[in-house]
Amino acid sequence: MDDLLAPDRPSTDALDGKLDDARAELRRTFGFDDFRGRQAAVVERVLMGRSTLAVMPTGAGKSLTYQLPATMLAGTCVVVSPLIALMHDQLRSARANGIRAATLTSADADWRETQDAFRAGELDLLYVAPERASQPHFRELLSAAPLSLFAVDEAHCVSEWGHDFRPDYRMLRPMMDAFPDVPRLALTATADRQTRADVMAQLGIPEDGLVLAGFDRPNIRYAITPRDNPVRQIAGIMQDRPGPGIVYAPTRRKVEDIAEKLASATGRPVLPYHAGLPAEERADNQARFVASEDMVIVATIAFGMGIDKPDVRFVAHVGVPKSIEAYYQETGRAGRDGDPAGAVMLWGASDFATARARLEEVPEDRRMAERQRLDALAGLVETAQCRRAILLRHFGEDPPESCGNCDNCLDAPGVTDATELARKLLSAVYRTGQSFGMGHLEKVLTGTADDRVRQRGHDTLSVFGIVGGEEAGLLKPVARALQAHGHLVANDHGGLALGGGAREILKGEREVAIVIPPKRERRGRRGGGATPNPVGNPLFEALRALRKELAEEAGVPPYVIFHDSTLREMALARPDTLTRLGQIGGVGAKKLEAYGDRFLRCIVEN
Repeated sequence: MDDLLAPDRPSTDALDGKLDDARAELRRTFGFDDFRGRQAAVVERVLMGRSTLAVMPTGAGKSLTYQLPATMLAGTCVVVSPLIALMHDQLRSARANGIRAATLTSADADWRETQDAFRAGELDLLYVAPERASQPHFRELLSAAPLSLFAVDEAHCVSEWGHDFRPDYRMLRPMMDAFPDVPRLALTATADRQTRADVMAQLGIPEDGLVLAGFDRPNIRYAITPRDNPVRQIAGIMQDRPGPGIVYAPTRRKVEDIAEKLASATGRPVLPYHAGLPAEERADNQARFVASEDMVIVATIAFGMGIDKPDVRFVAHVGVPKSIEAYYQETGRAGRDGDPAGAVMLWGASDFATARARLEEVPEDRRMAERQRLDALAGLVETAQCRRAILLRHFGEDPPESCGNCDNCLDAPGVTDATELARKLLSAVYRTGQSFGMGHLEKVLTGTADDRVRQRGHDTLSVFGIVGGEEAGLLKPVARALQAHGHLVANDHGGLALGGGAREILKGEREVAIVIPPKRERRGRRGGGATPNPVGNPLFEALRALRKELAEEAGVPPYVIFHDSTLREMALARPDTLTRLGQIGGVGAKKLEAYGDRFLRCIVEN
């Protein structure tokens, strides 16, 4: 079903001609000589007027698949996007490339001028939120304007099976059905097989309309490790990966605490972001992060979907995300520019205990699906196999057994059979009344008879002192593994009780294996060095300084001017004419005209 075309497919010559025209426009507008990955397949379908669902990994250039056709087709492409911040970010980038674009949001004071330009056919792109797009008055506006395409960004939001369901997305189908001659392009980076089928049904995209580009982000290094001292652990990540970073924390209090401590420990600029901050402070912190080339922002998951910042060098989770889908999307905010980036998750047993307790709040008809998602996440966390392979299999792919760029592939952990130790721990939980925390259970199992143990008579139990030596050091990893999989659950007071599967383990009907993380230093770091200037070229640093100066003059983030990859190519090629500068990847006609002379002067002077 991957991007099959209908039987009445136009001639090969006609398609080749359209794609040749598209490549010429790609060079003129965006400064690139050819498409990447499956971009050409999507653009081809759009230019032929065929409705499409494109599932492409973050950083694969999804926005180009509608921005480029919008410059070639008569009429305006209406883009439905979920957040105002994301729309404004994409608006800046589109206008920097000379695309006639506007947003129609509650934050825009020029809405009358925008509507007039839209009716007159003077816009290539118009960005709107789903809440506006579903209103009758907006449909009236659409009837008065020439339309070329409907593009639905973050299309997984339309599906109840998606991890980020938005009810307003369900209202888009009637709006688009009112204009049957206008093709539809739905875009997402995060949709498993069930979600893809639902999105296509909900948006009226035919079965032959899927372009599946794959989910792999080879430039991201995945690592998952137990959480012990998150500030120290993240400070180490910041030292290894200079450049912007995002740290996700589970609560507002944790966000502020970690941000303050990281700033003090590292000396780097670190800011908090969460819904409890005053709106002005929240917006200012986001704007400062977007414009910065070295800031780290600590945030709740409310942050990120509205950010199209390509130079984020790492994403760290202090705790487990909601699901593998959420983890994939959140880590996908790293390395959108294609340069090396890292994704690190710091987890604890309490994360899964909290998540499993919250399952009781989920509507019963969705509880089984949510439990399966949590089990899949536990499998990712606890695996000794390739992390990337686990992720890709979750989305229906058949990856190699090893990727060479995750923690388990770079330094394989040991795996040990912990079935007997797990049975001892579960027995201790049961015999002490299923109401004590891990600290007390450890004392009982290792034979440490303090006052609390004696007072409760736990020093007389058959499980007292049955664990010693090396086994004692494995009690915490075993407890983490059992809680991750729901075999141990926490009560309201933090005590541990038997969960699903515990009795099977106690009866010897289920085995327990745990991962022993390697203690030695990591080996070779393929794709791991995250410095933007690995060869130490002084011209590259001069070009970055000029980019920052131009960005401040224009009031835009530096990456809107040029990406690091474009500056690196300039530093290596040292073009000495505007023509040669225009041949550098990422230097389109509008940017060449706006910035070419100053970059040439910088190259000559350095």
